[in-house]
Amino acid sequence: MNNSEIFSCAQMIDYVNKIGILPLLNLGIPGWSADDAVSDDCRYAVLPDGSWEWPLWQWKGEIIKSSGCAYGKFINKKAVFISREWWPHFCNWRRSIAPALEEDSIEYMILETLHDGGSMITRDLRRECGFTGKGMRGKFDSYVSRLQMECRIVTEDFVFPRDRNDKPYGWGWSLLSTPEQLFGKEACHTECKPQQSLELLTAHLKKILPSTDDKTIERLLGKKK
Repeated sequence: MNNSEIFSCAQMIDYVNKIGILPLLNLGIPGWSADDAVSDDCRYAVLPDGSWEWPLWQWKGEIIKSSGCAYGKFINKKAVFISREWWPHFCNWRRSIAPALEEDSIEYMILETLHDGGSMITRDLRRECGFTGKGMRGKFDSYVSRLQMECRIVTEDFVFPRDRNDKPYGWGWSLLSTPEQLFGKEACHTECKPQQSLELLTAHLKKILPSTDDKTIERLLGKKK
């Protein structure tokens, strides 16, 4: 993995493209995350006045836009960067093991709403889909997470609210899109069969995670049910 600490967004963009598949935060495999790769100064820190700073978190949008990578809850429903080189294979495999979408399903309705409305922040998409009652936020987020795991929805950027001085604050809202809208259909396609994509992905993870056993890699990539 990374032999030297990362201090800037530009360095992290290069690292994402080099590693290919990189979780934002640690998923239980030592060293395999963007957070593991950055210097201590770029990690989450609480300031004396109670506020916080987290350079890595603030880089996310720029990493997505400048690298052209896919970003979403792709592994164990946790956020992961996937480079454009590996996205077609990851998408190919994950969609092959996902259940077909029925036209009367909630998942289908969410995708149709997103397609018709273009890129939408999560709260707007939730409202447009009618998830407005008590307890509906968590239910809706579960559907969106599932669609991200199936590589049907990605995060295009992050939108931050601004204070009266026009300074961004808070955690930001995910700006969601479909990968076809964001990258184009060709960037989500490979001539490989799903099993071939799986073999390529497995070999790549074994290369970047040489100490990780086969069962763990299988769980990371998912398998046919």
